[in-house]
Amino acid sequence: MAPRNRHRRTTAVTAFAAVALAVPVTAGCGAVEKALDCAQLAVEISNDVDDLQDALSGAADNPEDADKVLDALDKDIDKAGDRTDNADVGKAVDSLQKAVDNVQKSIDSGEQPDLTPVRDAAGELTDVCSP
Repeated sequence: MAPRNRHRRTTAVTAFAAVALAVPVTAGCGAVEKALDCAQLAVEISNDVDDLQDALSGAADNPEDADKVLDALDKDIDKAGDRTDNADVGKAVDSLQKAVDNVQKSIDSGEQPDLTPVRDAAGELTDVCSP
């Protein structure tokens, strides 16, 4: 009976080792997936910032374009904030949201907005989301 118990223990240890090895690999994939998701959102936000620049350049022709781009930018910022629990990403998202809010206030008051803080914050987000 001793060989049979040894076989069970060996099987149990092997199964435990397989699970122990699989957990970090799975967790690692989740981290990589989150980083890629964050990076993809950072690219989308960067594209939104470029679209905002274009919309503001033509704001005299079609002022609604800037509002549409700002709405898209707000949605992408929300996605970035919702999809991560990383403190650095959260800080970059907060900075970006403040900068976008300031652009919206400038537009609402008829002033020419300064996009430099938006570009800086988007760049910061891209940096912290880089895998």
